[in-house]
Amino acid sequence: MKETKNILVTGGAGYLGSNLIPALLERGHHVRVLDHFNANNNSLAQCCYHDNFQPIRGDARDERLLSEALSGIDVIIPLAALVGAPLCEQDKVGAKSINLEAIRTLIKLASKDQLILYPNTNSGYGISENSDFCTEDSPLKPISLYGQTKVEAENEILSRGNGISFRLATVFGVAPRMRTDLLVNDFVYRAVNDRCVVLFESHFKRNFIHNRDVSKAFIHGIENFEKMKDRPYNVGLSEANLSKLELCKKIAEYIPEFVFLESEIGMDPDKRDYIVSNKRIEESGWSPDWSIDQGVKELKKQYTMIKKMEFSNF
Repeated sequence: MKETKNILVTGGAGYLGSNLIPALLERGHHVRVLDHFNANNNSLAQCCYHDNFQPIRGDARDERLLSEALSGIDVIIPLAALVGAPLCEQDKVGAKSINLEAIRTLIKLASKDQLILYPNTNSGYGISENSDFCTEDSPLKPISLYGQTKVEAENEILSRGNGISFRLATVFGVAPRMRTDLLVNDFVYRAVNDRCVVLFESHFKRNFIHNRDVSKAFIHGIENFEKMKDRPYNVGLSEANLSKLELCKKIAEYIPEFVFLESEIGMDPDKRDYIVSNKRIEESGWSPDWSIDQGVKELKKQYTMIKKMEFSNF
């Protein structure tokens, strides 16, 4: 039986945390979640019955509150962040204070014995200049404020020691706290509801990973920390280094009515373009459970049940 841990997850009510927290509880861990729990965020309701679950309402930038939340903790997973290039461009001050300054505060307050498992993004690889796979030794050249803040925070985590960084591919899949803006999730939504999409820079490639496999990576890191610590790990599907056009063709296999058009006019605000090797984490014993195909089928079911209703009268 695996050793149980006391785990603090900041931002744990979000897209990643809403699948990760139940998975940690299922393995017997004690989980404390610090989150602002915005209005209508009921993503962790299914955890409230569990004696090992402790929610704390607040901001991960609040030094006093964070210090209290760290008491008695073995493992820290700082998910609290402004995620994605567009959101960070909309709130540049928030991006720097949450994505970077809050991590610096966490490092200052945490004891050297407390383990940190950090969620970075592989968008730090920027735009590849050739067809080589990006490994963890490839130079980081983030082209967005989001990528810049996450890369700098990763540097500080790994310099501190007793940490692991997971450079996550573009995440997809259903979660209690859903995000419909992520590329696979968005394209499947459009396929189900609009039946069409116009592609800008359709040849740009990126790597993908299911939300539940991200949870599996964090659990793997906790259970194999000593042999993995103080290094970054790409976390993605090795068979899913796909362009937008290739992704749309895959979706059309399950939603045949889906029409996608390539446009020579217009630009993608998130201009990353690269292919990624996930060999390092695979060699540590981790492997993904969810394929792109499974994710598309899952998302199709989800979007049959829900729609974006914020400004709708039906």
